[in-house]
Amino acid sequence: MAEKKIIAVFGATGAQGGGLVRAILADPDGGYAVRAVTRSPGSDAARDLAALGAEVVAADIDDGASLQRALAGAYGAYFVTFFWAHFSPEREKAEAASMARAAAAAGLRHAIWSTLEDTRRWVPLSDDRMPTLMGQYKVPHFDAKGESNGYFTDAGVPTTFLLTSFYWDNLIHFGMGPRRGEDGRLLFTLPMGDKRLPGIAAEDIGGCAYGVFKADGAYIDKTVGIAGEHLTGAQMAAELGRALGEEVDYHAIGPADYRALGFPGAEDLGNMFQFKQEFESDFCGARDPAVARALNPELQDFRTWLERNKERIPIG
Repeated sequence: MAEKKIIAVFGATGAQGGGLVRAILADPDGGYAVRAVTRSPGSDAARDLAALGAEVVAADIDDGASLQRALAGAYGAYFVTFFWAHFSPEREKAEAASMARAAAAAGLRHAIWSTLEDTRRWVPLSDDRMPTLMGQYKVPHFDAKGESNGYFTDAGVPTTFLLTSFYWDNLIHFGMGPRRGEDGRLLFTLPMGDKRLPGIAAEDIGGCAYGVFKADGAYIDKTVGIAGEHLTGAQMAAELGRALGEEVDYHAIGPADYRALGFPGAEDLGNMFQFKQEFESDFCGARDPAVARALNPELQDFRTWLERNKERIPIG
C-alpha cells in the first residue's frame, strides 16, 4: 500500500482546521494522513483529535523553527490565521509571512491559504464611502489576509487561495442570533439591506479544503471561493423562524449604525458588511455553492445547518 500523504493542518483545534482534520480522518482510504498543528497539544481539543487518530504536534507561529519541524515530511498544509485573537492586521501579516517562509523551506507540494479579499482593490483609502481604519485599511481582517497572498506567491509555494464565507456558527458563538425586542418578538439584525450574504457551516470549510487536496493539484495557483448558500437577511430570518418555531423579523440596520455599536471590532465588521453590500455581485460571484458542493458533497445549506444546530443558538 502506498504511503499516505501527510497534510499538516494549522489551527487544528479551531473551526476551519478542525473540520479538515475530521474530514481526512473520516476517509481512511483516501490516501492522506493528518498532522494536527497546535500551540497547545495538551488541550482537551487536541487530545480529542489524537483520540480520533490524528498526529498532534506543537508549533508556535511566532517560532519559525517550530513551524519547519511541524512541516517536515509533509506533502501539504492548511494555513489559517485568527485575527480576532489580537485584532492586529500587522500581526496577521507577520504570521502569514512566517507560514509562507516555512512552507517554502519545507518544499511543500501543495498549500491552502485561507484568505479573503483585499477590499482596497475596490475601495481605495482615498474613497470616503467608508472610513479608513488603523490608518491603512478599509476592512482590516480582510485586507491583511488578501495582502498576505503575496507572501505565498513570492516564496514560490504551490498554493490554493481559499476564499471563505460568513460562518453561520456566528449565530451561536458571537451573539449574532435573534434577539427578543421590547414587544416580545424576535429580531434578526444584519447590516445587509436586501443584498445576499454568502454563508457556510464552519465545519464544511474543512470538507471543501479536503476536496481541494484530493483534486491532485488541479487547484494549485488558483483562487477557490466557497459558500453553502447565498441568502438575504430576510431569507435568513424566515429560515430562523421556521427552525425556532416562531416568527423572526429581519432588522436591516445601516453599516454606519453597526460601526457605532461600540463592541470590539464593530468598525471593522461594519465596513465588511458595507463592502459585501456594495459589491454583492463580485463577492457572491467569487463564492459558488455549486463549486463548494463538488468539493464537499456533504455541504449543508442553511436550513439543514439550522435543523442540526437550532438548539445551540442563544436567544437574547
